[in-house]
Amino acid sequence: MSGWDEGGVYYSDQAHSWDDGRGEGEATASNHTILQKFKEFIRNFETGNNVFPYRESLLHNPKFLTVDMEDLDSFDPDLPSKLRSSPADILPLFETAAAQVLVNLKTKVAGDTGVMEDAAPGDVQILLTSKEDSVSMRSLGAQYISKLVKIAGITIAASRTKAKATYVTLICKNCKKGKQVPCRPGLGGAVVPRSCDHVPQPGEEPCPIDPWLIVPDKSKYVDQQTLKLQENPEDVPTGELPRNLLLSVDRHLVQTVVPGSRLTIIGIYSIFQASNSNTSNKGAVAVRQPYVRVVGIEDANEAKSRGPTAFTTEEIEEFKKFAAEPAAYKNICSKIAPSIFGHEDVKKAVACLLFGGSRKHLPDGVRLRGDINVLLLGDPSTAKSQFLKFVEKTAPIAVYTSGKGSSAAGLTASVIQDSSTREFYLEGGAMVLADGGVVCIDEFDKMRPEDRVAIHEAMEQQTISIAKAGITTVLNSRTSVLAAANPPSGRYDDLKTAQDNIDLQTTILSRFDLIFIVKDIRMYEQDKIIASHIIKVHSSASATRGENRTPISKEENWLKRYLQYCRTECHPRLSEAAARLLQNNYVKIRQDMRLQANETGEAAAIPITVRQLEAIVRLSEALAKMKLSHLATEENVQEAIRLFTVSTMDAAKSGINQQINLSKEMAQEIQQAENQIKRRIGIGNHISERRLIDDLGRMGLNESIVRRALLIMHQREEVEYKRERRVVFRKA
Repeated sequence: MSGWDEGGVYYSDQAHSWDDGRGEGEATASNHTILQKFKEFIRNFETGNNVFPYRESLLHNPKFLTVDMEDLDSFDPDLPSKLRSSPADILPLFETAAAQVLVNLKTKVAGDTGVMEDAAPGDVQILLTSKEDSVSMRSLGAQYISKLVKIAGITIAASRTKAKATYVTLICKNCKKGKQVPCRPGLGGAVVPRSCDHVPQPGEEPCPIDPWLIVPDKSKYVDQQTLKLQENPEDVPTGELPRNLLLSVDRHLVQTVVPGSRLTIIGIYSIFQASNSNTSNKGAVAVRQPYVRVVGIEDANEAKSRGPTAFTTEEIEEFKKFAAEPAAYKNICSKIAPSIFGHEDVKKAVACLLFGGSRKHLPDGVRLRGDINVLLLGDPSTAKSQFLKFVEKTAPIAVYTSGKGSSAAGLTASVIQDSSTREFYLEGGAMVLADGGVVCIDEFDKMRPEDRVAIHEAMEQQTISIAKAGITTVLNSRTSVLAAANPPSGRYDDLKTAQDNIDLQTTILSRFDLIFIVKDIRMYEQDKIIASHIIKVHSSASATRGENRTPISKEENWLKRYLQYCRTECHPRLSEAAARLLQNNYVKIRQDMRLQANETGEAAAIPITVRQLEAIVRLSEALAKMKLSHLATEENVQEAIRLFTVSTMDAAKSGINQQINLSKEMAQEIQQAENQIKRRIGIGNHISERRLIDDLGRMGLNESIVRRALLIMHQREEVEYKRERRVVFRKA
């Protein structure tokens, strides 16, 4: 970024630099008429009967004024065309007009002498919006320079805020005379005159050439920030890399944009001399780099922005009316992934995850998380990734990653060295970027274990601590995690224990509030319904492509807005009766698990700890939040316990649990089969599994009994499988 104080001599394209072929008087006269027109527009533009939107918004918010180009066009068709062709000249006039109108609208204040006089005009920033179509980043060429353009894209990086001088104060080193030079807006510099215009007295030596020194303290500054805008992925032609463009934002637009949000911007396509350009371009004075000076930002999806979102009173009324309906919970669940058939409980869990519980701060500074983490584990083609994609679209802030393609640094934060300044800085990964939202991790089981460890802290303490390259810091990552995984053998195997099927460590499993085992069950009736549902989705999808795409997105957007309203307005707590009910239930669940562990002689695959109690509390709060209620009732707790039972408890009890629910005869048969297997294979020998089963089958033993016996012996580590489970080897 070239600063203004690099001492270079810049060309200037400011309104007051030189006249465009007309006489001096003529140019100022036309400027004056434009100024008057703008003042008239702000004062007199009315939408309805006696509604003056721009006057009102100036009074409410004197810092900036958002002007719609369509309104300007309906007021005077001449103004927008002038704005589009030479925005660098016309915009300062517009801002002056706004500042003058503001002074006239305000009451007069008493001056030093006691006479009533106008208040000093402040700075008003004009932000433009327009409904025209945006141009592609690839089509921006030389013909667009110094014109207004509208482009859409995703911000990928934002610099820190810098101070940019609007007026540079110079002082002559010989005669100490001061002078103020205006600076070009954007990334341009100031034009410093070569000579001092001081007339020397007789006997005084004249000022030398280039006598000016810059006085930074006395100069005037505004905030400025540079952003990088990258093309939207859907606009990139096949096989090409996405282009990016430098943006410069100033004053009130600074720090309104976070990396990762989609924007449509209106700006002036300008050029600047790159300071650290490579050596080949150093001599080429005429080669400049393009950038866009932003004069208006529209967020493509309002709900993605981090700023406080404004809800209209009608929206709030509608939300409250919706929440008051008895079937609100059911309606919300029906809006979640409507294209997926069945999976009612998973949809309810995803709804709870989107709404989230309430975050709590204890008096001793401990924070308890309010976000709900959900793990979907199961067979392929059970719509796990579809749920993740839906959540990514619906959650206000969401990041989607895949397990194999993400490293520990990419999920948490990485330390990067800046190419120009050689200093280290932090770049947040997926968990940091999704602060306040949801991280969707697909293929969770394919992640390397050392990378999975990196998200332990983020999931429970909701912070990410870093100590690398001399940077020691703690970043917030208050996110919910929605993960999808397959069992190690690809499909969920009912003959294995839960432990073999889940194959994730207890440490990470206890951090998930709900664990769903999604099985692909073959049932004739259900298969028929699912098939007709899928065919209906496919056949009706093509029809809605062109004409009515809006109502679908409107529905989606409504859910997004409602989500955001609930998350900002409502922070429920448990009622006393609900708390008692929860306490008794938790103790009972722990007791059941203890009895089960005593019977089977081994702990459950999914531990039931205090974390699970907190999980039920969070679920109850999320259920209350859906109805905008500030108290979580017993009904909410019962539904939360039901969800917990069908998911995590069910997963903990799933698979074959050795001697549990075996009848006496069956146990005897298994024992008999074990003895025969031991007689058949000597210690240290091996035999083909197929042959063993055939041999024992001739003795009158059932195949499933033999398999079960082998499985139990395998768990006790008496035998082990080799060569892709085809050969049974007996250990000592």
